[in-house]
Amino acid sequence: MTEYAKPIKRRKIKGDAAWGYAFVAVAVLVFAMFTAYPVVSALIISFQEYKPLGSTFIGLENYTETFKDSLFWKAVVNTIIYTLLTVPVSLFLSFAVSILILPLKKKLQTTFKAVYYLPAVASGVALSVVWLWIFDPMPVGIFNKVTSFFGLGTHNWLGSSAYAMFSLVLMAWLSSHGTSIIIYLAALLGIDGSYYEAAELDGANFFQKLWYIVVPCLKPTTLFLLVTGIIGSFQVFQNAYLMTGGGPDNATTMVGLLIFNNAFKYFEFGKAAAQSLVLAAIIAGISLVQFKFLGKDVEY
Repeated sequence: MTEYAKPIKRRKIKGDAAWGYAFVAVAVLVFAMFTAYPVVSALIISFQEYKPLGSTFIGLENYTETFKDSLFWKAVVNTIIYTLLTVPVSLFLSFAVSILILPLKKKLQTTFKAVYYLPAVASGVALSVVWLWIFDPMPVGIFNKVTSFFGLGTHNWLGSSAYAMFSLVLMAWLSSHGTSIIIYLAALLGIDGSYYEAAELDGANFFQKLWYIVVPCLKPTTLFLLVTGIIGSFQVFQNAYLMTGGGPDNATTMVGLLIFNNAFKYFEFGKAAAQSLVLAAIIAGISLVQFKFLGKDVEY
C-alpha cells in the first residue's frame, strides 16, 4: 500500500474535550432554536402572504408596501428622535453617577450599584404602571403637582401629541441606568492608578484628569454602551405599548410597536416580517458606521 493510500486515522474525542464539545453543543442548539431559526423563518415569511393553513409566495410585495408605507417611515423617524434624545443623555448620566460612586468605599459602592440596578430586574409592566401614575393627567399626578407648584399648570402628558414623546424620553432618562453604571464603574476600577499619579505630578486638576485620562481609557466601554444602547433604543416596544399605545396620532409609534401591531393586531405576518428585517438592516448599518468612525483607535 502506497503512502497516499494509507487509511486516515480518526481522532477520538476524549475526556475534557468531549465535555467541552457537549457544553458548546448546548449553546449552539439554543442559538439555533431561538435565534437562527426565527430569523430564517422571518426571512421566508417576508416573501409570503402568510396563512397558517397555506401561505402564498408574493415575492417582494411586502417590502414594496413597507417602503411605500408612510406610517412605517413616521415610526422610523419617531424611533430616531427617541434614540437621539435618550441614548446620549443616558450615557452621560451613567458616566456621571459612576464617577460619583468611584471614591466611595467598596460596601457603599455595592449598595449604590444594587440600588441603581434594581429597576432592571423589576417588572417592566410594574414600572410602567408607576410612571402612568406619575404622568396622570389629573392634578393628583406627581408630575402635574410639580409643574403646578412652579406655576406651569397641568398637562395631559401622555394624551397630547406635543408631550407624549417627551414623557417617554423623560421616563428613559430617569430609569434603567443600572447596567451602564456597573459596566462604567468596572472600567473605571480597571484604570491604572499610575496615570493619575503622573497627572498630579504635572499639576493636573480633576477635570483635566477626567478629560485626558478617564475619557480616553473608557472609549472602548463607551463605544460598547453606545452601540448596545442604540440597538436597544431602536427595538423599544414596551414603553410605547404600555404608556401610550403609539398615540396620540401615532406620535409615539415606534418601529417595534408597528411590527407588533401588524403581526398580532392586523395579522399581516408577512409585512411584519419584512419590516423586522428592514429594521435589522438599519440597526446593522448604524452599528457598522459607529465602529467605522468611533472604533479607529479602540483596542479590543
